[in-house]
Amino acid sequence: MSSPPPERGAYGFRLRGADVDGARELLVDAPAIWPLLELHCRVDAGPLPEYESVSEQHAELLLTAGGSVAIERAPLRADYALPREVSPSALVHPHLAPAAAVAARWLGRESFHGGTVVISGGAWALLGDKQAGKSSTLACLALAGHGVLSDDLLVLDGRTALAGPRSIDLREQSARELGAGEPLGRIGLRNRWRLTLGQVAAEVPLRGWIVLAWGEGAPSLTPIRGAARLQAIVPHRAVRLLPPDPGALVDLSALPCYELRRERAWSSLARTTELLAEQLSG
Repeated sequence: MSSPPPERGAYGFRLRGADVDGARELLVDAPAIWPLLELHCRVDAGPLPEYESVSEQHAELLLTAGGSVAIERAPLRADYALPREVSPSALVHPHLAPAAAVAARWLGRESFHGGTVVISGGAWALLGDKQAGKSSTLACLALAGHGVLSDDLLVLDGRTALAGPRSIDLREQSARELGAGEPLGRIGLRNRWRLTLGQVAAEVPLRGWIVLAWGEGAPSLTPIRGAARLQAIVPHRAVRLLPPDPGALVDLSALPCYELRRERAWSSLARTTELLAEQLSG
């Protein structure tokens, strides 16, 4: 008698409900020790909550893509109220990320707005402000054969990075310049082109941080040292509450941290990702 297939999940959670089986290809095989997060979704064009709130047992979040999500701690459950019906793949990415970040915080885990690439068996977090080039850089790395652990949210269990959904969502110009991505139409506030990613390990040790910045001239990778490392990563925390363990955040900032600077020109992207892979492969 064959054993049942492993449950699928993302961001450190086994996922059930809301027809997530329809998005199995975007999830990873979830270790049995990952906690279960139940997802529920309904179409609700009614008024949104007046404000966001996060307590130790309940959270109400407004989604940038439209709608809201209510999250319960015990048992872990996320109830989405969206202005229109969405596909299972759209629920998994991008709508899952904010609920996963809050649920992770309840488990004492840190999370960051950013993507993660796997180089030489270790995960490197790519952080940057909006339109800093995170997704296009990750897509270029993926197209060069590097594993991408997550696109827009990094969830950590200590110093272990947890895999996110298996896709990168690009803007039209990025998809056109890279020659990659399938058009999805409008999801949330913008049109998206989706680059499907290969499978990766569910958990990968975090090696360090890459902070993206725009500049002039040849791409450069410059170490960030001392207390500046903590100052570089803290603004990108996904849940802006007091850290569950401040000492753990300081420990994360002790990992190697670099500023990756490149020109805005698309012609610089390939050279930049080559430099990154070369410097981090040691």
